[in-house]
Formats: sequence, C-alpha cells, structure tokens
Amino acid sequence: MYWAFRPRGEEPRPVSVLDGGVTRFRHPLLNPHRDDVLLSVASLLGGLLLYFLGLYSQGNRGVLPGWLTLVPLFGMALLELVRRSAPQFALAVGTLLLVADQFTWGNVATAVMFADLVYAAVVYGSARAARRIPVTTGMITLVMTIGFLAYFRKPDALLVGMVTGLITFAPALTGATLRNHRQAAVAARLHAEQTALLAEMDRTQAVVAERARMARELHDMVANNLSAIAIHSTAALSIDTPQTSLQALSVIRENSVQGLAEMRRLIGLLREGDQHDEPAAAPTLDGLDALLAQSRTFGADTGLDFALDDGRPAGLRLPAPVELAAYRIVQESLTNSLKHASPGLVTVALAHSGGTLTVSVTSPYDGSGGDRGPRAPGSGSGLVGMRERVALLDGELTAGPVETGEGEKIWRVRAELPAEDDTEPST
Repeated sequence: MYWAFRPRGEEPRPVSVLDGGVTRFRHPLLNPHRDDVLLSVASLLGGLLLYFLGLYSQGNRGVLPGWLTLVPLFGMALLELVRRSAPQFALAVGTLLLVADQFTWGNVATAVMFADLVYAAVVYGSARAARRIPVTTGMITLVMTIGFLAYFRKPDALLVGMVTGLITFAPALTGATLRNHRQAAVAARLHAEQTALLAEMDRTQAVVAERARMARELHDMVANNLSAIAIHSTAALSIDTPQTSLQALSVIRENSVQGLAEMRRLIGLLREGDQHDEPAAAPTLDGLDALLAQSRTFGADTGLDFALDDGRPAGLRLPAPVELAAYRIVQESLTNSLKHASPGLVTVALAHSGGTLTVSVTSPYDGSGGDRGPRAPGSGSGLVGMRERVALLDGELTAGPVETGEGEKIWRVRAELPAEDDTEPST
C-alpha cells in the first residue's frame, strides 16, 4: 500500500499495490494537474519555436552563448507543473529564472510563463500571499518605471515600466479579482444554504405552531360537551331509573348537537378561504352567559352553581385573539369545575384596567372534590392549552388552590391578558 497525495486542499488517500509489499509515495510535486502539464508543454514548445526562429527579447548576443537562453525556458516550464501544488515556491524560483533570462539572449515565452506563475500564486496560494503579491508587484512596477525614466531621461523608458507591469502587476491583479469572485460565490452559496435552512426551520416551526393551535381549539371546543356526555352517560348507567335515563339522554343529545356544531366550526377554520365554506365567527366574551347557563344544566345534579361577575367597562371592545383566549380559558375552567370541584358556587369574574384584561374563575376545593357521583376523567392537556394561549399573548396565568379569609380553600384560575381597547375613536 502507498499514499497517493491529491491536489492542494484534498487529503491523501492510501492505494493498494501488488508489488510484494514495496512502499511507494506519490507527492503532489510528482503528480501535477493535467491542465498544468498541457500548459507547460505548450509553453515549452512555443519557446523552442521562437529560439530556433531566432526571435529573442534581449540584445546580449555575442556576450553569452545562445543556448543559455534555454536554461530559464526549461526551468520555467518545469515550474509550470507545480503552479497549483506549490505556487509560492514556483514564483520565488521563477523570479530568479526571470532575472537570469535578462542576461541571456532572452525568450518571450519565459516572461509569459513567469506572468502565469504570478497569476497562479495569487489564485492558488495562501490568503496572505494573495493580499501581498498585487501590492508588491504594483510597487515594483512603479519603482521600475520611475527608475528607468530618471536614468535614461527618455520617454522610451516608460516601455520598461509597461512591460514590467504586464508580466507582474497585471496577472497579479487578474488573479486577485478571480479569487475575490470565487470567494464571493462561495459566500453567496453558503448564504443561500443558510437561508434555505432557516426557511425550512421556519416552516417546521409554523407547522408545529399550527398543530398546537389546532390541538387547543379541538380540545377546548369539544372537551366541555364530551365531559357532560361522559358524566350523564355514567349516571344513566349507575342510576337505573326512567327519569334519570331520560334526563341523561336529553343532556347527551344537547351536548352531541353542540359538539357537532363546534366541530363544524373547527372544520370551517381549517378551510378558511374556501369559496364553498364560510368559517363561523369565533366565540367572544358576550357568549359567557350562555356558557354559564349550559354549565348550570350540566351540573344540576352535582351541587354546583355558577355566577358571572362582569366588571368590564360598558362599550369595551377587545382584540379578537384576546376575546377568544379569554372565552376558551373560562370554558376550560368550567369544564374542570364540573369534573373536580366540590359542591358550591363557581364564580367567573372579568375586569379590565390599565390595558389588561383579568379573567378569574374560582370554584370550591377540598383537595378531593368530594363525593358527587359520576365524573369524567381528566387528561391534563386543558391547563397546558390555557398556558399556551396566554403565552402567545404575552400574558400571565396562575392556577392552583388558594386559601380564603375564612380558612377555606378554593381553586382559582387567573389569567392576565394585555388587551387595549379596540373601540374606534369618535370623530
């Protein structure tokens, strides 16, 4: 097995060989990219063509033999093979070869390959090198232009600065521009992925919130009716008399009809926007009288009585979500009173002051609920639903036993809901 080193940025991978256990290594310098090989071969062939045609870039003929021009040419061609895997090393050695080429007859292909090494060092090198190389080459171009112009004092000296800029600063600037565009593309792709992830999270949270809302509505709509049906059906089975059975069946039928109506209203909410189904209006606090009258009917045989203390100012108009939440809190509290309260008076109190609606439901409590005959079992989800409704409106909810001044205990559910008056000002 031997390790095959991948191009820059990739991890090396093991490669199995059937060579009797001989270990071999393939280093990135010995495994150049295919495009780099093609570029190196093409540049070398172009340089050799210029050499044999007698096209040189320097005027040093007669000083040194012409074949020395091929040394920087072949050196640059070899460095092109590692322009990706070792870009900064290639640039450093290439700079020395370019300087050496100035003392030979010169070859344009050598300068062109050096310009490509500058470009590769910016694109494939480290971030620090990508920042420093354009600045350094720009300063070199400026110094060369000013220096030769001051030495020769002729406008032709500007050509030296132009050539220097073309093989150093121009490729460095091009490489920096390409690298910035690549980084911007990567950043945009990451941003798009993060946006898609956040959108999916928002969608999931919206689905969860909608399911929770549907669960609260379903529980609050039918729990009261089904609790009454359970209590009276149990009573009909426990007390086998014609009068009790007739009364239980009457209550069961009434609650069945009301429960069906509530279910239809929930279906209307789910189909909101359908042209064929108009959603029913949501219940408001104006319907508390009917809700308490219904509770009196359900609790006729339990020793419970129900009273409403409405302390809201006349003409008060509250936001629809607050009205619905308050109504559902009272409805669930009355259902719990029918299930668990001791005989006595259940009081529903409403008050509005300082932009806050206070809803309070108190019922007798002795810790056991007393012996009041058949009951419906509780699931505990009603209190959870009330807390969720109050939390959505940034309100506060307390529920639990409270001692009165006479040494007795009551069970109190108290909700404080932020609720500004929605009444339109008169003009």
